[in-house]
Amino acid sequence: MQSDYSDRPAFETIRPRRQLAPIVVNSPHSGRDYPQRFLKLSRLNETTIRHSEDAYVDEIFTRAPHMGLPMLRANFPRAYLDVNREPYELDPRMFRERLPDHFNTTSPRIAAGLGTIARIVSENRPIYREPLTLEDALMRVEGIYKPYHKTLQTLLSETLATFGVAVLIDCHSMPRLNRGGDRSAPDVVLGDRYGTTCAPVLVDTVEMVFAAAGLKVARNRPYAGGHTTRTYGRPQYGIHALQIEFSRHLYMHELTLAKHQGFPLMQQLAETLLAALVRFDAVALARTQLAAE
Repeated sequence: MQSDYSDRPAFETIRPRRQLAPIVVNSPHSGRDYPQRFLKLSRLNETTIRHSEDAYVDEIFTRAPHMGLPMLRANFPRAYLDVNREPYELDPRMFRERLPDHFNTTSPRIAAGLGTIARIVSENRPIYREPLTLEDALMRVEGIYKPYHKTLQTLLSETLATFGVAVLIDCHSMPRLNRGGDRSAPDVVLGDRYGTTCAPVLVDTVEMVFAAAGLKVARNRPYAGGHTTRTYGRPQYGIHALQIEFSRHLYMHELTLAKHQGFPLMQQLAETLLAALVRFDAVALARTQLAAE
């Protein structure tokens, strides 16, 4: 099967002229390039299928390369392929053929319809008209998922080699959590897998930026960090990973997907955050690690 992205990039790496800090920015769920073949397979219209996007997150962090930080961003949509899952975390009910035994077919994410190839978008709307082929799944995983993660690993390895430490900022957005007047619901959730994937002082720095902007910040609840955070966050080896989720209501209308007046404010806040990370003495983390060994 020919790739759905054979004539255009499924994802992009945007590099600065010179990397100024050991930070790598990742936006894996903001892709909005929907292949026509995929849309024909779907029972959803072109607006509804977009409701699983972390819409415009790549644009919110668009200044990263200008500030000396490499950025990896997906062009493929999350409804098509979710790289924040295991490579073969697939629902057997979605496929015509029997899936190989080494695939993960029983995870809680699959039960929720949100595997590597999702079964649903928000509000439990099924995506597909009919079962997919195993060939289709292999095309997406082998042709896009694995190259995406190879690229991310390369960025982190290069950063580690240059600075002695690397910090992955995994950027996401989330549905509004404070519907119904719940004033305790957070605007931002920071996920470090309960303190295991990122140095606490780094998480503190990020939290202070959002709190200074008047936003309510939570840690690890309800999002502790997904496959990417868990896979790459290895502070003991000098690689830190932090997942950031901010509420979409801060910058867009969730039903229409239109940006509102909060969008440029979120861009400014993201720039403030990145500036704080550039100033942060992340190299001190490498010295701390050497002293601990």
